[in-house]
Amino acid sequence: MRIMTIKIAEHSYRVLARKYRPQDFSDLIGQDMMVRTLINAFQAGRIAQAWMLTGIRGIGKTTTARILARALNYKTKVINEPTTDLKVLGEHCKEIMEGNHIDVVEMDAASHTGIDDIREIIEQVRYYPVSARYKVYIIDEVHMLSTQAFNGLLKTLEEPPPHVKFIFATTEIRKVPITVLSRCQRFDLRRVGSVKLVQYLKKISDAEGVEVQDSALAVIARASEGSVRDSLSILDQAIAHGKVEVETVSTMLGQVDRAKIINLFEKIMSGETAKALWEFRKLYEAGSDPEMIIIGLADFNQLVTRMRFTPELSENVFLVEEERSRALAFAKKLSVRSLSRSWQMLLKGIAEVEGAALPHAAAEMLLIRISHAADLPTLDEALKFIADGSRSSMETVPSSTRAACTSSISTSVLPGTSTLSHGWEKPLRDKYRLETLDDVIALSEKKGAFHLKFILREYIRLLSFTAGHIEFIPTKDAPQNIAWKIAKSLYEWTGERWIVNAIDGDSGATETIAEEERLHRDTLLSGVESDPDVAAILDLFPEAKVLDVRLPGASSMVREQGR
Repeated sequence: MRIMTIKIAEHSYRVLARKYRPQDFSDLIGQDMMVRTLINAFQAGRIAQAWMLTGIRGIGKTTTARILARALNYKTKVINEPTTDLKVLGEHCKEIMEGNHIDVVEMDAASHTGIDDIREIIEQVRYYPVSARYKVYIIDEVHMLSTQAFNGLLKTLEEPPPHVKFIFATTEIRKVPITVLSRCQRFDLRRVGSVKLVQYLKKISDAEGVEVQDSALAVIARASEGSVRDSLSILDQAIAHGKVEVETVSTMLGQVDRAKIINLFEKIMSGETAKALWEFRKLYEAGSDPEMIIIGLADFNQLVTRMRFTPELSENVFLVEEERSRALAFAKKLSVRSLSRSWQMLLKGIAEVEGAALPHAAAEMLLIRISHAADLPTLDEALKFIADGSRSSMETVPSSTRAACTSSISTSVLPGTSTLSHGWEKPLRDKYRLETLDDVIALSEKKGAFHLKFILREYIRLLSFTAGHIEFIPTKDAPQNIAWKIAKSLYEWTGERWIVNAIDGDSGATETIAEEERLHRDTLLSGVESDPDVAAILDLFPEAKVLDVRLPGASSMVREQGR
């Protein structure tokens, strides 16, 4: 019988996160404060009995714990005492760093949460180490221990035998009882900054002989959120995927095209709702997740706001050129209030989209709200107009020029007003003769502003109408800011400033146009059966009834509401 054997490769592939795992304190990146403190403590002989390491995932907590265990048990032919100078491989170093040393016990508290697991440790601590100087217990995710387990550990942790050291690691420091924290030296491992992380990834790429784009490494650093292990895992995947380029990495991570996110941001901040929805639809149909689109908008919004206060951020070499230049342009043109308002709406919108039954619909409604908010006056503008004595709803502010993202802002001002915090360019428009409210309604229909036409017919009880000045009493169910909406539209269409005042009260006002039409229709409807022609038709159809009388020029919406 022939026996076949399979020979396992001596050097099987190891992922980058394991291959380049730090072996001593000098290899740790971004944790200078902790390293300096530990070095000083070892040099002074002030070595604690327990340490608590906390930080985000993949920041180096377990690695630091192993290096610390190596430092405690360091022994060579020359050195036989605890030290942080670990350049030479000691007797126990390899086994400790691989997690195989008999005197360095690693326990995952996520799967060993009970008092029985801690009782086993308590029974073992009284025994001296087999070969090392100290018996070291590394408990990862210590916050997962039960309350009984924590209580059982307290006494041993406070007064452990001299040959025992404890090292705890956790990502949820708030879940660790204060009684445990007070018995440990705590070190908060910090997120690694993008610049330092990109430099580290570049060093690893060079060591692997892989050509990478710095901008692609910046995308990886941003996606890893300061986690070294995450960044190495993404880099490992990118190398296996193909070329380490921005497009490849972004596609691999499922990120939305940054340039398209910026285009969408431009449209919503300029109030171009239809174009914004079109940009969103293209992204959605290309496979982008609606939540990721909104998150991308929020991230770019935050970048623009930061650049407004820290222009030197534009010199960050790890930002893509288009992103840097366009973000700086937005920062110079958009007000802080506008950016803050959009940020708040996007932040709330992320949760809405995430929990919505129709995420794409929720995202579209969010974009519509933000685009609409771009037309609203700022507080400075409102206060300025109130100070000028106008009771209107800022009707003289032309929202068409609020598309500051695509056009420069002029310093010219409207006739009869003082300079605002933002200069507004007065648009040139065709001249129209508007002598009655009916003329304004006709112009609204001509311009395709059917919503405004509906407002003028349904909610306006006219008091007076002269060239450039309208006063009215709104109906009780009228929407807010209709005076400002009317004045804004008239300014855009005529190029002239209109004073549109909404007055509280009921005296002196006429009926709305729609009310007059309904009243007239009801009058006709009540007497229509006496008409000879109608009477003849009703005689032919005995069970027929007259349901409506259609007036020439009346809108279908009015007729439907009049039924």
